[in-house]
Amino acid sequence: MLSDLLPRSLSTDLGIDLGTANTVVFMRGQGIVLNEPSIVAIQDGSLLAVGHDAKAMIGRTPGHITATRPLRDGVIADFDLARRMLDYFISKAGRRPHALSRPRVVVGIPCGITEVEQRAVRDSALQAGARDVYLVEEPMAAAIGAGLPISAPEGNLIVDIGGGTTEVAVISVAGVVHSKSVRTAGDEMDEAIIQYLRKHYNLLVGERQAEAIKIALGSAVSLDGAPQVVEVKGRDLVDGIPKSIVITDGEVREALREIVIIIVETVQACLERIPPELAADIVDKGIVLTGGGALLRGLDDLLRKETRLPVTIAEDPMSCVALGLGRVLDEWRLLTQVAAPA
Repeated sequence: MLSDLLPRSLSTDLGIDLGTANTVVFMRGQGIVLNEPSIVAIQDGSLLAVGHDAKAMIGRTPGHITATRPLRDGVIADFDLARRMLDYFISKAGRRPHALSRPRVVVGIPCGITEVEQRAVRDSALQAGARDVYLVEEPMAAAIGAGLPISAPEGNLIVDIGGGTTEVAVISVAGVVHSKSVRTAGDEMDEAIIQYLRKHYNLLVGERQAEAIKIALGSAVSLDGAPQVVEVKGRDLVDGIPKSIVITDGEVREALREIVIIIVETVQACLERIPPELAADIVDKGIVLTGGGALLRGLDDLLRKETRLPVTIAEDPMSCVALGLGRVLDEWRLLTQVAAPA
């Protein structure tokens, strides 16, 4: 094809971590060029805002404007909105597609999604202007981005906790030996905080404030030092008027307890299925945490205690998938090894 012969300046390939919470775009030769919430705002069928601008509108829009997420639980929930969001992000990243310069695109996908869901991702990227689309499972991309030796004949255990899914995978010789995915992750943590405040304080808060509470006070284990507190503002469900309360990190930890237990049990269930040779490798190398959920305070300590294995957090956990996708753009042989069948 003529486009295969174009100089890189005219055809710049992209790695896209199309996440439930955030979309991160890696441009070949430039690194990460975009990191924005996977949110769109629609008015009368037209795209009003995308990314940060759309997120600022959540819970604050009049009836004729809708701010929503095109992806749920790691997969596309609204094909048309996902395509338009991708088109916007690709253009904003500085690569508006032209007939002879459409980019190759590598997209991260959750483990275990159906062929229909894979096709939805592929078609969305193609309709957004991609020339060729390759799909790579997110734990594999995260392992590559975290710098693990995924091509070596030795076991690597990666735990990628995103917005919509938690994925645990054992990787060896550039392949996923065993994986387990649950649709319980950052979004469910936010919802758990919302439900806790509703149940214990009759206070209704939105998902943006729940996320802010999680970031400020969220933890998996009790931390040293004096209890931390934040003021929370919302609507009283009894009398309907706005009010504010103060909650502690202990209360947020209790709200997140069931979610954290599911994540730990998912890791343990994956460990139970590992072949003995790879299990021996993991005893020495331990577990690597990636994704935004890896930043939950004390989660690494809890996993270390429950699994009795070394646990480390990747250097840049929220960017690991995008960085891994970026690396495979430069290594064609690696891409052919790790890409999902078309």
